[in-house]
Amino acid sequence: MLTRRGVMAATAALLAAPAEAGTRTPFVRAQASQLLLAGRPYRFAGSNLWYGAYLGSAGALGHQDRLKRELDRLQRLGVDNLRLLASGEDSPLANSLKPAIHGPNPPYNEALLQGLDFTLAEMGARGMKAVLFLNNFWEWSGGMVTYQAWTNGGHFINLGDPAHPWPEFADFSARFYESPKAIALYEDYAAAIVGRINTVTGKAYRDDPAIMAWQLANEPRPGGTASKAPFAAFYAWIAHTADFIKQRDPNHLISTGNEGVMGCLESEDCVVKANAAKNVDYVTFHLWPQNWGWIDAANLDASYDAGEAKCRAAIETHIKLAETLDKPLVLEEFGFPREANGNGPQVATTHRDRFYAMVYAMVEKSARDGGPFAGSNFWAWGGEGRALHPDYVMQAGDTSYVGDPPQEPQGRNSVFDSDATTLAVIRKHSAALKRI
Repeated sequence: MLTRRGVMAATAALLAAPAEAGTRTPFVRAQASQLLLAGRPYRFAGSNLWYGAYLGSAGALGHQDRLKRELDRLQRLGVDNLRLLASGEDSPLANSLKPAIHGPNPPYNEALLQGLDFTLAEMGARGMKAVLFLNNFWEWSGGMVTYQAWTNGGHFINLGDPAHPWPEFADFSARFYESPKAIALYEDYAAAIVGRINTVTGKAYRDDPAIMAWQLANEPRPGGTASKAPFAAFYAWIAHTADFIKQRDPNHLISTGNEGVMGCLESEDCVVKANAAKNVDYVTFHLWPQNWGWIDAANLDASYDAGEAKCRAAIETHIKLAETLDKPLVLEEFGFPREANGNGPQVATTHRDRFYAMVYAMVEKSARDGGPFAGSNFWAWGGEGRALHPDYVMQAGDTSYVGDPPQEPQGRNSVFDSDATTLAVIRKHSAALKRI
């Protein structure tokens, strides 16, 4: 049932469309709590495909024909929004991607950047939109700890190091926001990528409608320990960096990439302050019931219902926070294990399918009610990729790309091209969104 607020928001968005977000622009715009494209509400069923630049490379790391096949599969499912890694730092961290997209100074890895060019060109040809994240709070693509190691004499902490137990890594990573030298290197790279000319299309990234948004980082948190967290520096970095990018590219949206309440040390006030910056265009949150201990992956029958209830409550909370901010909302990461925590495509997805259906139903309800939910991106598309080793551990030089980053079992959260029941849930959701 439409709420009064929902009707008013939808009406206001449509009335405003001819000016800034009308048919004259091919870019996605944010108008109050709605995303708009060509003057109409833009809603999407999306996926994470962090490895797009790698798969799109013409070199030994890539497989451009496979990339085309994967995009075609996603298009047939109705998935038209992909979240991609656009920055990976050459890192001393144990579980970081090798080779990386860039070191501390130019020249950057042109083969991988041309892989990103190719991916964006192929997405544009299919009418897809990309969200490009430019940093990482975590170690798997280098990220904030690596920027600090480049500028502090080589000091770093590996996530999972017994000598530095949790939350020491998170506390260390958050020092990035207080390091002018580390931030300067990040801004050098961000400026270069925002201003890049696509070698396939000849189009500047800032002028490419295949890009929906720049994202400041993957899951930036204010820290790991609330009493040590540099909250003020975290908020200041978000606001400053959003301004920095928007000055160089006024065409595209900007979001933080933050996980929401869980990524804000469970503070709703932090979520509001982090997303209140003028040039943060929409609110993001993530949903990881296994990682957060809300389900027991080894015993899903017994733990699923309680875990789902927590997930529903989290979604409702973030809808309310987005309404408070009067900004659109995107659930840009959500993942769920296979039965008995298995990794391969031979393992059933019974509870995962229930979880996806629940998430999608809540997205659809918000959209029908004129609420702030614009879309979601499941983690992650594995497609035809398969783990190469019996232990499901990614090794240096592996190019199978199943969607899980190198520190996680390959296949844990992957949606494979053979997952017929999950694909049916995704297809049904995409069709439902287009009917709203």
